Amino acid sequence: MKSKRYPKEFKDQLIQEAQEIGNVLQVAKRHEISPKTLYGWISQSKHKAWQHTNGEAKKTAVYIPSNQEFKQLEKENDKLKKLLGEKDLEIAIMRDLIKKKNPGFQTG
Repeated sequence: MKSKRYPKEFKDQLIQEAQEIGNVLQVAKRHEISPKTLYGWISQSKHKAWQHTNGEAKKTAVYIPSNQEFKQLEKENDKLKKLLGEKDLEIAIMRDLIKKKNPGFQTG
């Protein structure tokens, strides 16, 4: 299989993008190149930021909801907790009824 040649500008752009995102695999997939190729470009580059980072260090994207969204999520969470509690209570009552009707029956 013949290897592709990529212009230096393209390599630098992908190295910069991987540095900003903090996820080499994601950048490689987005541009349809092998992650191994991108890692090779990074190791060959003179980008100081990459030379000083630990290989285990990772950046993660975090979604932070607005105050309104957060309040809505809290309400939904409270509602779901209440519903779960009600269902747990229903199950406990049903098990008690089954045990009373059929003393030899094993539940749970």
